[in-house]
Amino acid sequence: MDGRGQHRLRKGRISEVGRIYHVTLVCHQRQRVFGELMAGRCVVRALMAVEEAAATLAYVVMPDHVHWMMQLQPDGDLSPVVQKVKALAARELVSMRFCSRPVWQKGFYDRAVRRDEDVADIARYVVANPLRAGIVRSVRVYPLWDACWL
Repeated sequence: MDGRGQHRLRKGRISEVGRIYHVTLVCHQRQRVFGELMAGRCVVRALMAVEEAAATLAYVVMPDHVHWMMQLQPDGDLSPVVQKVKALAARELVSMRFCSRPVWQKGFYDRAVRRDEDVADIARYVVANPLRAGIVRSVRVYPLWDACWL
């Protein structure tokens, strides 16, 4: 998506403390920035760095995008937390020379999880991305995922 449609992504976006969100971050022009384990670990460290604002429930770092299931904490606000994750990861990726700027597409996609949805099922969907993409035959051998239930 180009920058002209960004306002549509933000329209109606609210942050609700305690709410669980499924967030998708996409690399600029779908670059395969996270094809190497150490590059993907930059994103994992960024997710862990914002734990006080957003508790990570599940994530998977794919070669060209990230799925993150998180729960906003009292100090969290959705857009600033996601922006911090993107900035921290980008800074480290550039400093380690895994890529040059820009790292990410502008904006992000989010979906608030409804209270009646099975959160564990959504987490399974998130971490099964490498299977659906045909990258691995078993998620056990894919190094860039985690879920608090699995």
